[in-house]
Amino acid sequence: MSNRTRTRALLVLFTIAGAIVVTGVLGLFTSGRPAPAAAPTTATPTVTPQPEGTPERTAAIYLRAWEAADYGRMRELTDDPPADFATQHARFEEALAAESLRLTAGQTVMTGEDTAEVPITEARELPGYGPWSYRSTLRLGIRDQTWKVLWAPAVMHPDLAPGGGLRRSSDATGVTAGRLVTQEGRDFPADSDAEAYLERLTTAIPVPQGGTPVGWRVEVDNPGEPGEPLVEYTPEPPKGTKTTIEWAAQASAARALDGVRNPAAIVAVRPSTGEVLAVADRLGGRKAFEQKYAPGSTFKTVTAAALLNAGMSTETVVDCPAAYTIPGGRSIDNYRGEAHGTVTLRQAYALSCNTTFARLAVERLTPDTLVEQARAFGFGVPLSTGVGGTCGSLRRPENDDALAEDSFGQGTVEASPLCMALVAAAVQSGEWRPPRLMPSADAAGRSQSVPLPSGVAAGLRTLMNAVTADGTAADAGLPDGVAGKTGTAEDWQGGADHAWFIGYWGDLAFAVFVEHGGTGRDAAVPIAARFLKAL
Repeated sequence: MSNRTRTRALLVLFTIAGAIVVTGVLGLFTSGRPAPAAAPTTATPTVTPQPEGTPERTAAIYLRAWEAADYGRMRELTDDPPADFATQHARFEEALAAESLRLTAGQTVMTGEDTAEVPITEARELPGYGPWSYRSTLRLGIRDQTWKVLWAPAVMHPDLAPGGGLRRSSDATGVTAGRLVTQEGRDFPADSDAEAYLERLTTAIPVPQGGTPVGWRVEVDNPGEPGEPLVEYTPEPPKGTKTTIEWAAQASAARALDGVRNPAAIVAVRPSTGEVLAVADRLGGRKAFEQKYAPGSTFKTVTAAALLNAGMSTETVVDCPAAYTIPGGRSIDNYRGEAHGTVTLRQAYALSCNTTFARLAVERLTPDTLVEQARAFGFGVPLSTGVGGTCGSLRRPENDDALAEDSFGQGTVEASPLCMALVAAAVQSGEWRPPRLMPSADAAGRSQSVPLPSGVAAGLRTLMNAVTADGTAADAGLPDGVAGKTGTAEDWQGGADHAWFIGYWGDLAFAVFVEHGGTGRDAAVPIAARFLKAL
């Protein structure tokens, strides 16, 4: 066999062997055996976007903006805010008029997968009222993948309904600028008969610092519902400006005049200071301070001071005839023509002998002496009471007739009830002091005090004690220890006589005057007794 033949044979064998191998492999695929498992594959997941921020963060930003009244920023954080969102908030805060606002968030509570609630405490400082706080709730929800405030009026206050708001009102009832009070700090008694004086005095006192406190009230005003009180402030009345008036003295003076038919007045002062303790004036206006009347026999106190200062004593023996004729002049009569014969000066004063004082004035005094003595008791002296006023007046007597008439409170002598109360006060303390209604009255603008000689003051006290012990005011129902002087004065215009009673009781001096009341004992002394017994 040739080499070419052998080569061909080998090629055939290789071809047959290859076919067998290919056939075997294909058989594996076409036989009943399972094919090897395919490699596993991974599915693409669905991605859910996370909401922006947290309810806590949104609430914190919202509350800080609220504190700063940044309603625009608050609106941005709110889901579907009403068109008047900013206006509602502004009106809410305006109604409360808080001086400060502090909002504090509590622990967040998730109420669903996309809702939450944040409790908040609203704390404000309200004018006059002070700290005020309450709790409300801030509700939040996810809107457009962002935590937003779900706003309603109840966010501002839990009692507010949709369409509701706050209503504020002011109340100044019972609170008065420049309120005047008694020296104890109390309001004046009702129907005190001092109203005209207080009205005048009020215009002169300073306005309280900081102005007048005014009360206010804030109510919840929901549609279709009555107002619901939310918070209110009622200021305490101002402490008031104190006067010298004593509450008990003023109340007693006013009630002592109850039932008196004629116009009348009571003025009481403190002898040791000149303070006016009471002024009950039913004469009209401020006549107890400003109107002058003939003082009648109460002026004998001034004449007696001049006589004592001239050397007489209370026990000097004098005459008290029914009538006395001035040499070359007119005749002077006692009341009802009474005659008491020979008496002491003390008895003549106690029995109110006109004839005695007329004769002694003519014989022992001069016109200038009586005028000077009257001035020492305030006659003709300007008075700085705080509401004006006058003491009295006396023209220099031109002759003995005028001197005699003036000596027992007729003639040209005139005095206000205030003036005669000051005369009694000077007797008690031994010094005439200018009156005042305000404790803080400027001393620089007031008249100077005038001391009485000690012997004169002591003598006058003896005389006034005699009046209530065994004189014209004896056994008249006055409390023990009261000293005084009655007076019955003719009315120059032809009316009935005016009635007077002046006196003192401890550190209280007074004058009671009844216009056209008749005699001092019958008309004025009973009023004084009621006044003093009520103290």
